[in-house]
Amino acid sequence: MDFLFQANDIKAELSEWRRDFHAHPELGYEELRTSSKIKEFLIKENIEFYETAATGICAIIRGKGEKTVALRGDMDALPLVEKNQCDYISKNPGKMHACGHDAHTAILMGVAKILNSIKQELKGNVKLFFEPAEETTGGARVMIEEGVLENPKVDAIIGLHVDEKIETGFIGLKKGVVNAASNPFTIKIKGKGGHGARPNDCIDPVVISAQVILALQTIVSREIPPTDPAVITIGSIHGGTAQNIIPEEVVISGVIRTMKTEHREYVKKRLKEVAEGIATSMRGNCDIEIEDSYPCLYNNDELVQVFKASSSMIIGAENVITLEKPSMGVESFAYFAMERPSVFYFLGSKNEKKGITHPAHGSHFDIDEECLPIGVALQCEMTIELLKKI
Repeated sequence: MDFLFQANDIKAELSEWRRDFHAHPELGYEELRTSSKIKEFLIKENIEFYETAATGICAIIRGKGEKTVALRGDMDALPLVEKNQCDYISKNPGKMHACGHDAHTAILMGVAKILNSIKQELKGNVKLFFEPAEETTGGARVMIEEGVLENPKVDAIIGLHVDEKIETGFIGLKKGVVNAASNPFTIKIKGKGGHGARPNDCIDPVVISAQVILALQTIVSREIPPTDPAVITIGSIHGGTAQNIIPEEVVISGVIRTMKTEHREYVKKRLKEVAEGIATSMRGNCDIEIEDSYPCLYNNDELVQVFKASSSMIIGAENVITLEKPSMGVESFAYFAMERPSVFYFLGSKNEKKGITHPAHGSHFDIDEECLPIGVALQCEMTIELLKKI
């Protein structure tokens, strides 16, 4: 079946859906309009669905067979002022689809439309996960807790993300670890405040904080193998009210990014030991909170091979780029990948001739909509192949 032909046949609808979502961006767990539009579409197409994770949706296309393949599309936008000049610019002040989730949702709707039209030929079931809050706490985790991977049980999951660094018509695919794990943290350094002219009467949390910040960088540079990526970033420091006052407290916040589970646990442990040790040695103390945010995203090697073969049928093997390095960014699809064999890939959406080169999470981000039917065709082809093989 020529899925690319079918996807191009609904290209106008894909663009219309994507632009409508782009013009009406909504933040995590606020995707009421977006969710409503998706439900209207599913009802029109006579596709079974139920609500999950507040504003999320799980749709089901039941074929002939017991196996089930799931596909994920995230829906939420970012708190950002859009600066593009286009007909579909954001109508919601301070909110923008600056990461392509509008495209992901439109692509998943296109997949639903095509696969539902041939459901009698499907050798199993297809679940469609419209995920909320990917940019914040990750709706995937809640969806899993609420049972979307069961009834019918999901055997494999496919995910994609548009990529402004890859030309339209190409995709990026990687074996093994694809995205980093994330651990946001907050360190409160407590001392003894007083007059800036008499530091000997005080315990200066600013100086303690400076020592902690510098020492934390040695965890990565001297304790993690240099061949393994890891990052400790300090994003904010807050303390003090005036030049001549030594404050009682300084608050440091940042994030840990790691690529291996063992490194994740090690860096968390060492961050506590280093911060507490320095604070104590300098007569202060500290409180530390480390959040367990998104885990590492791992691709299943077998599914990567299946996807490489199926995608080559759509765009040609020469347009499938093997990615050598993982991304230090995070992705809530990782929660799904922890539970079931999964494949996650990057769909090229860059077009220099059209000036579509701006980075994601930026106020000028946009996509080349020629990537939409390609994404639909790739998802459909991989779904069919997996239902044959799993």
